[in-house]
Amino acid sequence: MNNPPRFKLFDSHFHIIDKKFPLIENRGYLPDNFSTIDYLNKTKDYSVIGGTIVSGSFQGFDQDYLFTALAELGPNFVGITQLPVTVSDAELIHLDQTGVRGVRFNLRRGGSEEVENLDRFSRRIYDLVGWHTELYVDSKDLSALHNTLIQLPRISIDHLGLSRAGLPNLLSLIEKGIFVKATGFGRVDFPIKPVLQEITSINPEALMFGTDLPSTRAPRPYSDDDFLTVIDALGEKLAQKVFYENGVKFYRPKGLSNRC
Repeated sequence: MNNPPRFKLFDSHFHIIDKKFPLIENRGYLPDNFSTIDYLNKTKDYSVIGGTIVSGSFQGFDQDYLFTALAELGPNFVGITQLPVTVSDAELIHLDQTGVRGVRFNLRRGGSEEVENLDRFSRRIYDLVGWHTELYVDSKDLSALHNTLIQLPRISIDHLGLSRAGLPNLLSLIEKGIFVKATGFGRVDFPIKPVLQEITSINPEALMFGTDLPSTRAPRPYSDDDFLTVIDALGEKLAQKVFYENGVKFYRPKGLSNRC
């Protein structure tokens, strides 16, 4: 893709899969290798300034792969990991120092802590290290969590909430200050453009773009057209916020924290 340099990208959601580290079969699935070199090659036509490595269900509570990937990619990149609620304060502080910025609850695939611990764990990590909590969840299921989520300090939802049927749930949470990732366009069952427009009309700070590479288990993989769809839907000025500014403010990477 001939990407105009003016569109800086903070890639708010991608996975690194390194088979030198433990992988856990999830519902009969194991991903192919996707190294930091693979990621950089895939995004070489973009002006990637930084981004967020997200732990998948198949990585469980392993942190070694994440430490390695963050060291290879540098201080403009951060991590979102999965942790048991029993993790010590000392380990949380160590993870924060290495560039981790949040905990993922994978309610769709498993491999993470149980939702019963969402409230107390989210409060604990925010109070101790200022982290947010990320949810991989079908937005149809958000109504049962609504009252809990709106009282928590900092929450993001993956992949636009996935489903058309749950959009009212998602939009009501955005009105209450929840953040959303414009990622995984091949995973959703609704037209992308009007949903991006509606979310940003509610809160232009709420939306953060990510490639979702390597698009594990997605019905279709990431495409350059996904990037262009954001520009077409939002216009250049607002698209730049979604591509870069919102993600940097939300994730606070060490190398970029003073640039927005």
